[in-house]
Amino acid sequence: MQELKSTYKSVSQPSNAKKTSDLDFEKAAERLKGVIYHTPLSYNKNLSRKYNCDVYLKREDLQVVRSYKLRGAFNMMSSLPKDQLKNGVVCASAGNHAQGFAYSCKLLGIKGVVFMPVITPSQKINQTNMFGDGNVEIILSGDTFDDCAETARKYTAENKMTFIPPFDDHRIIEGQATVAIEILASQPEVDYLFVPVGGGGLCAGMGKYFQQVSPKTKIIGVEPEGAPSMKAALEAGYPVVLDEIERFVDGASVKQVGEITFDYCREVLDDMHLVPEGKVCSTILQLYNEEAIVVEPAGALSITALEDYADEIKGKKVVCVISGSNNDIDRMQEIKERSLQYEGLKHYFLIRFAQRPGALKEFVNLVLGPHDDITRFEYMQKHNKETGPALVGIELKSRNDYKLLLENLQRFHFQFTELKKDDDLYGYMI
Repeated sequence: MQELKSTYKSVSQPSNAKKTSDLDFEKAAERLKGVIYHTPLSYNKNLSRKYNCDVYLKREDLQVVRSYKLRGAFNMMSSLPKDQLKNGVVCASAGNHAQGFAYSCKLLGIKGVVFMPVITPSQKINQTNMFGDGNVEIILSGDTFDDCAETARKYTAENKMTFIPPFDDHRIIEGQATVAIEILASQPEVDYLFVPVGGGGLCAGMGKYFQQVSPKTKIIGVEPEGAPSMKAALEAGYPVVLDEIERFVDGASVKQVGEITFDYCREVLDDMHLVPEGKVCSTILQLYNEEAIVVEPAGALSITALEDYADEIKGKKVVCVISGSNNDIDRMQEIKERSLQYEGLKHYFLIRFAQRPGALKEFVNLVLGPHDDITRFEYMQKHNKETGPALVGIELKSRNDYKLLLENLQRFHFQFTELKKDDDLYGYMI
């Protein structure tokens, strides 16, 4: 395992990097008393058996707003002077930060304005309104989060309000650190801690607390493969802006990590690991089917990484943070689809069928194996042409059946093109 603590401490910082300051964990914990749930640290038998170690899940999916984000938002807002709060507060978020922010506005009795991208699902808008309970106004602006955030900051300045960032503030970071306080109160001996990383606030806060109280614990940050913002920052030596990111793991997909969070994370991280989005989907389905635990994609990141550390964690005490469960049920079909594709069980083809009776029957009888299933079939007959293209989705029982499927297509002379996930045609058709 690469030791990031030694590798990145010596990397020079840009001249405009923010200075880090001490975090007051005890004050943060005091502010949050009676506001947050002390979420359970649950021993997981199935994962422990699978990896031959003791795996504990920190269940922030059971938090009052179904994610840890309430901790940082309330800690920052409750620490601000009352005079500063009179004009109200603003945030930009399409998910968990918005809900933690809204709930904090309700508890503190202050006016809040939440900026969300226009494309935000109605479920998230409704949840934010529910937690705000009349204390927040939601403004939809911009097609992307970055556009939305820029508008939110302009609005904040024009109305002399206070902006509550999702991660890059010391008070946000120390609020998130209370997750670590609860873990070590329940389980003082932790060998490995797996933490999901988006902007870096949770990892920064938890990492700094573990560094002080349990320095022997290995801190592993986990990011989605399509949004490696912290890994890119560590490699560059400072936060960089990624040109494009895959936003599927929306709770942990940012183009740039925070400057303050980066400073902390490079001090505390022992390793920064990437996991494929498809594998995250498999973990989500596994947790639902085997544990009856419903998590959002970001909430599954830490558990998804365990397989890649199987040899290292044998016989160890391991904690995985389940960061949230704000998952729109409408996404479940996409989650299943991504999982099947990652596992090599779902494939799409453009097949040019001979335009004569019996062509499809031949395909089913000669090409498909006994356990193969057609899950999608779209075909339109083309007159005065020898062949007509059909979009065919095929689900396999075993990934080993894929080789036989291709062999049969070639053996029986079917003209076909397989649609790959990275192709433009795939994005258009699927």
